[in-house]
Amino acid sequence: MSADYSKLGAKVIEGKTKIVYDLVDHPGKVLIESKDRITAGNNARAHDMEGKAKISTSTANSVFELLNNAGIKTHWLHQHGDRSYIAYKCHMIPIEWVTRRIATGSFLKRNPGVPEGYKFCPPKLETFYKDDENNDPQWSFEQCLADGKSYGGLLIGRNELQIMEKMTVAIFEILEKAWATLNCSLIDMKIEFGVKDGTNEIILADIIDSDSWRLWPAGDKRLMKDKQVYRNLQEVTSEALDTVKRNFEWVAERVALLNTKPRGRVAIFMGSASDTPHCEKIRAVCASLGIPCELRVTSAHKQTDQTMRLLGEYEGEGIPTVFIAVAGRSNGLGPVLSGNTSWPVINCPPITPDWGAQDLWSSLRLPSGLGCPTVTQPEAAALAAAQILGLTDHVVWAKLKVKQLNTWISLVEADRKVRDDK
Repeated sequence: MSADYSKLGAKVIEGKTKIVYDLVDHPGKVLIESKDRITAGNNARAHDMEGKAKISTSTANSVFELLNNAGIKTHWLHQHGDRSYIAYKCHMIPIEWVTRRIATGSFLKRNPGVPEGYKFCPPKLETFYKDDENNDPQWSFEQCLADGKSYGGLLIGRNELQIMEKMTVAIFEILEKAWATLNCSLIDMKIEFGVKDGTNEIILADIIDSDSWRLWPAGDKRLMKDKQVYRNLQEVTSEALDTVKRNFEWVAERVALLNTKPRGRVAIFMGSASDTPHCEKIRAVCASLGIPCELRVTSAHKQTDQTMRLLGEYEGEGIPTVFIAVAGRSNGLGPVLSGNTSWPVINCPPITPDWGAQDLWSSLRLPSGLGCPTVTQPEAAALAAAQILGLTDHVVWAKLKVKQLNTWISLVEADRKVRDDK
């Protein structure tokens, strides 16, 4: 039975384009409702746009579903009607984090001499303090640090700012990679963070829709589909607003296509059923990354014809596949697979305490013309396969990116704990 979110409590805050309500029966959660309103220049330009709330909510739900599935910690829980969604209540940190891949817009005005179209590698990160009366001034890292304020009981210090920096770039790159699959360039975007109510956890906590980014189909500025079209209008007419609305609808329709399942798979060929426990460890890591993984038993020494038949079946299906060969003692499986397919093969032999050091050489010393690398840890084999698949699959790439992000954050937190325990 689904939860009842109909009892709205007090209005937490009302902004230019959304309203946040407490939920009477769900402490720690809020309802975020979008408005049929479009603004620019800190409300210097503002117009009603019928249907914008529905479009904005649809876009945000698709974006947050993609990010949540990748493992990014966000405030979004699920959609609630056409104009709203349910989220964790957060204490907002009043800093806008802007990531830029291409120099354009206000960046050019603040940095004369930089040509439009200059590509930032890595992405350029900027911060702006949210202050409408002063037009959201740009702040340096040091200014953000010197602000020294707490939100939701959490003091925003050096570590917290570094975590938000790292999360911001990861979020941008995940969405950039996703949009690239539709031949659309994510030029820049802004996000905000908050402290989850009742915790000290920093999470992504602002709506992401067509007000949040610049999108150029085929990398062509003339084809832009974002709010910049509205900003650029010399005169705001009903026909011009219809054009802006159609652009937003175009974005909402296409961003929904980004939530896909991994297109590739991993096939583990083991030389003996006794290798199953080793293979299951590989499969478990693949599962954590959402990658389908199949286990097969075949011996390159004892049934070469069957090994070749299985290999042919996988190649014939046309599904991008990384093969992992698991064979102890004399590993003929990996080299035989590698010598008969153009698809990637990874050796991951189970190392035994008796002859393991000697057996390993059969995976390392290969005949010329073969290219199957060897790893000895099941997790490493799965991660290597995922990185290969992630080259052409934005869903797998995103999960790997977040795994690395979370490892980075955990080390920062571990360092802080050690320091604080002194």
